[in-house]
Order: sequence, then C-alpha cells, then structure tokens
Amino acid sequence: MSPFYLDKRDIEFVLFEYLNAEQLCSWEKYSDFNRELFQMVIDESAKLAGEVLFPLNTVLDREGVKFEKGKVKVPALCHQAYRKFCEGGWVAPSGSQEFGGQGLPMLLNSTLTEIQGTGCMPFLMAPGLTRAAGHLLEKYGTDEIKKLFVENLYTGRWGGTMCLTESGAGSAVGDLKTKAIRDGKRFRIEGEKIFITFGEHDLTENIVHLVLARIEGAPKGIKGVSLFLVPKIRVNSDGSLGEFNHVSCSRIEEKMGIHGSPTCTMVFGDGGPCYGELIGEENQGIKYMFQMMNEARIGVALQGLSLGSASYQQALAYARERIQGVDMKFMNDPDAPRVPIIRHPDVRRMLLTMKAYTEGLRAMVYLTAFAADLAEHAPEESQRQEGQFLLDFLTPICKAFGSDAGFQMTCLGIQVLGGYGYTKEYPVEQYCRDAKIASIYEGTNGIQALDLLGRKVAGKGAAAFMTYMNRLNAWLDENANHATLAELVSKIAKARDTLVQVVMTFQQKGAEGDFYYPLLYATPFLEQAAHLVMAHLLTDMAMVAEKKLAAMVGSKAPASEEEWQKLEEQNPEVKFYRGKLHSARFYVDTVLPHAHAISESILSGNRSPIEVTL
Repeated sequence: MSPFYLDKRDIEFVLFEYLNAEQLCSWEKYSDFNRELFQMVIDESAKLAGEVLFPLNTVLDREGVKFEKGKVKVPALCHQAYRKFCEGGWVAPSGSQEFGGQGLPMLLNSTLTEIQGTGCMPFLMAPGLTRAAGHLLEKYGTDEIKKLFVENLYTGRWGGTMCLTESGAGSAVGDLKTKAIRDGKRFRIEGEKIFITFGEHDLTENIVHLVLARIEGAPKGIKGVSLFLVPKIRVNSDGSLGEFNHVSCSRIEEKMGIHGSPTCTMVFGDGGPCYGELIGEENQGIKYMFQMMNEARIGVALQGLSLGSASYQQALAYARERIQGVDMKFMNDPDAPRVPIIRHPDVRRMLLTMKAYTEGLRAMVYLTAFAADLAEHAPEESQRQEGQFLLDFLTPICKAFGSDAGFQMTCLGIQVLGGYGYTKEYPVEQYCRDAKIASIYEGTNGIQALDLLGRKVAGKGAAAFMTYMNRLNAWLDENANHATLAELVSKIAKARDTLVQVVMTFQQKGAEGDFYYPLLYATPFLEQAAHLVMAHLLTDMAMVAEKKLAAMVGSKAPASEEEWQKLEEQNPEVKFYRGKLHSARFYVDTVLPHAHAISESILSGNRSPIEVTL
C-alpha cells in the first residue's frame, strides 16, 4: 500500500497565516479555544487519517458494501474505524457542546473534513451527513426533538440522512411524489427515495431520515413541500428505541466509485405505517433542507479538495522516485544518467497545475467556511450580514468548481504516474473514480451555476455578488502598485472587468426578454467567476508568503535563482513560501487567461445550442 501523504504545512498556512483563525477565539462563541487547541485537534485528526482511515480506503473500495435481504453490511474494518471515530468525538466537531458536539468553528470543522477525507472520503460521508442532520434538527427542531435526537446524532450512536431525490424528481425537487398523510397529530409517510447516501447500514443502531414530502392538499411544486423527521426505528418518549418504522432499503447501486458508501433506494410505508414528525412549518421544507444542503455542498467541495490534494501528493512522491529518461540537455547522449521524471518539463507543468489548484481551492473552501462562522457568530451585525452574503456567493462556486477541479486533478495524478496510474497498484485511479460523483450529487453543477446567476448575482439586488466584488475592488486598489506582484494584480483587474461585462450582458438580455441566453451560459460564467476568485486568493496568499520570506532572509536575499534554490535545499520554509509565489504566478499567467476565453465565448452571441435541432 502506498504511504499516506498530507500537506499539513499548507493547511496550517491557510488556517493560521492567511485566514488568522485565532481571531475567532476573540468572539464570545469560541472564547474557550485558542491556537494551541486548534493545532492539537489538527494533529490528532492527521494521526487518525493516516493510521485508521487511510488503511480503510482500499478495503472499502475493493470489498465494497454487501446488500442481503434488505440489509446493508459494511466491512469489519469499517466498524472498527467508526468506533474509533465516534470515541474521538469526530462526528460533530462543530456541533453544540450542549448536545455532545465539540463546539468548534466551521472553519476548523472543514479543516478536519479535508484531512480525514484525504484518508478515506467514502467513509466520511456517513458521519458528515449525520452531523448535518443533527445541525438542522438543533436549529429547527422542537425542544423534544432536540432532546431525543441531536445528541444521538452528534455522538454517532445514530446515523442521519437527507432524502430528497426520487426517480421522477431529481434536480426538480418540487415534482416529488412522496406523500405525508395526516394521522392525528402525526403523519404517515408513503413513497420512495433514490440515491440516498448511507440510507441503510449496520454501523449504528438507528438511522434518522430527513424526508421531503407533500402533505395531502398542499400546493403543487416546491411551495408545497414539507420536511419530516423519519427514524428507521421509532423512538419512545424516554429516548428508548421502539418498533420498526417500516423504513426499508429495496436495493443499493453498483457505482463507478465511492464503493464504501452505500447508495440506497429507500421505501417508506411498505408493509406497515411509517410515521414522520413535521419539522417547522408546513410547506416550508425546502427552506429548512437548504441548511443541510448548503452544508453538504461545502462538504462536496471538500471532497474535491481532499481527493485532488491526495492525488497531487501521490503524484509528487512518485515523480521524485520514478527514474525514466534523461535530462533534455543530454538527450543526444545515450550514456547520460537517467533522471527522476520530476526533471521533465511537462511533468513539472502538471505538478504545478495540481499544486496551484489545490492551494487555491483550499483557500476558497476555508474562506467559505469562515464566512459561515461570520454569518452565525460574529459579534457585530454588519459582520454577520457580510459573512452571510459572502457565504451565499461562494457556496455554489465552491461546490461546482471544487468538484470539477478536484476531478481534473485526480486525472492529472493518473497522467503523472502513466501506466501505473491506471492500475490499482497506486490509489490515484480510485481517487479519480471517487471524485467524479461530486459534480453530480448535492445539486448538479449546472444547478449550482443557475443558483449563482439567478440568486447570488441577479437576486436580492445582487447583494451577494457585490459583497465579494467590493472586497475584491478594495484589494485591487490597495495593491495596484505592489512592489513585486503589481503585474498579477493588473491581470486580475482585467479579469474582473470581463466578468462585470458578462454580468451586464446578461442583465441586458434579461431586460430584452431573452431569458434563455443567460441560462445557456450560466455554467461557463460560474467557471469564469471561479478563476477570478482563485487568482485573487492565490495572489493574496503570495503577498503574505512574500512578507514571511522577506522577514526570514532580510537584506541577505539571494541575487540569483541558483542561490535561491540552494537556500531552499537548506531551509524548507524558504522553499514553502517561494512555492506560494510560484503557484500564484503560474495560475494568473497560464490559467486565468481561460477566464477571458470564456468571456469571449459568452459575449459571442452564439445561440446554436438553443436553435439547433438535435
């Protein structure tokens, strides 16, 4: 088995040196924490990922889960890992301490998810959904629901799911057929849900399903959808488990990847009454479920980041060791020494591409999680409002671009390893298979693009879009004459201008009654926006790194690249900070131009996909 690799140094850089996570400890909500505690939790999480989860990754992929007579069984090693996971309090790091969580910020929760996902992402889906279900119930459930369910979820004693998708209602959730029938003060739930992650398994004694259904007589469409708490085993008023609630699994899917995560078809009310309890108000289910969905969307971005980062680390290690070919300077000398493939320019291009994407995505996802902390717990109302708008804007970009870029990085990882990358001898082929689903579930990336354009750019007076743009504009103005990175800042400013031009074009099309055109190019627009955000964050981090570098070398800065490289060999921190500068320059110079190409295509006026007869 390949060794476990984790770029803990860059994780700590983004967390502490860039986002200054310690500032959270000045808030009343997190006043009991400090950087030392954050660091300890990260170290322990890395240990868990390497020693417990990473060995499980291959086992789950090759053994998978077994479906027998309506029951789903996971491998024995998975049970051992789950016990250790729960004993360590890893199910709900950000959950309220009142109900058994650790009370950590979402920023730290996301950090831990990335670390643990690098070890074994399919396993992590079970506790991830469980935590999100508990969080929803903690916010919207009655006092009795909180008392009976939340602690059992946060401690991992029970599992949790979200049940939206049906065979005729995937992205169009409002078309669902699942019924909620009044039965006194309760509701009987009847229907079928598909593609339910960990809908059935033998890791926990009970599974709590959060189910979207339509109460009889409710309006059609999304405005008539309500949310119900539906446990697999009914829960008595004293918290003990009662009778089977007639929630059953009729099948699991055979999939391309994430073999360790059972994807179930769940049937409610077959063979007997299935009771559910209404969460919140009738016909407001999608509003409540959006909290869980948005948490899950950040989780999906972390999936892309974790697998992409793991692929990069595996490819980097392989490229340093794999001997093949000679240095191009000696290509005509048959006796020239053979060199590691990391010496070849095309391999270096692929590796730096993976490095830049990984570092940019890490900053983007962590910033989004930090925005969630701002929105909920910042001391000032203005901070909370800005955090909410920033969270709204970044979430669909994180989910869509994070999943797409993560998959692309896993493909590049295979390419670096060549033929060995396509075999099961190395984990990169599994990373690729496990990453692909991320662009599909929790709202396809096309849905994310529509959400970004329709709700975050056009909706609510463009408040979410303008919140980010105001931050970007202030940064561009402040750094327009930066001593060493002004050229990158200028290129980012031009990318901003092209994005604004596209937005104005969309607005004009809408004013003219042409609503199809903006929808046609919503996905390219999201990618264009993501490239701008990535370039901004990478360059901003490069500025931090440059200051750190200057403080280290002072007036003794090397005069040549050769001298810098010698210093890097002597001092890993010099190598790290210079690497941040290279990541930013590479992305802005070679990747950001794609944003201009996207803009050109959008502004072309081409309507062929709408007009063509297919």
